Amino acid sequence: MTLRFNHMELTLPTGTLTKEKASISEFYGEIFGFEVIEVPMVDARLQEKKLLMRTDPETSQFIFLVEQSADTCIQSPGFDHLGFLLSGPKEVDEKLRLCQQWQEKDDRVQIKTYDDLDTPQAINKTFYVKFILPIWFDIHSIEFHKGLEPEKEWHFS
Repeated sequence: MTLRFNHMELTLPTGTLTKEKASISEFYGEIFGFEVIEVPMVDARLQEKKLLMRTDPETSQFIFLVEQSADTCIQSPGFDHLGFLLSGPKEVDEKLRLCQQWQEKDDRVQIKTYDDLDTPQAINKTFYVKFILPIWFDIHSIEFHKGLEPEKEWHFS
């Protein structure tokens, strides 16, 4: 059985998506290529505003944003995160540069940078970014040392 990521649902306080839809669409669209669209909820009893963020309309991978009352929405004061694996360190550097540009014009962009982690098997390049949504996004690449590449790996096209 092959298990693949399908979606993540994030709940936000009522009014957040109404107020921040444009900022969410612009930031996550420019930085990560997300298309942000308004969608109906499967459960018709729930009338909250909902947005779907997807990077590719041909895949079933997306982040679902839903408004709920403040006492029932997600709270993640720690380093809860979703990781995005990029094809190499240059791509990570470029995403960091774009996030830093956004941070200059909107101080709600939070960034955590880290030194490269050089392990016996690979070099991991990472930074975290958080903007409006209640979790961090871990942006990273893994460069395996010659001869230590895994038997199976992702290929980006």
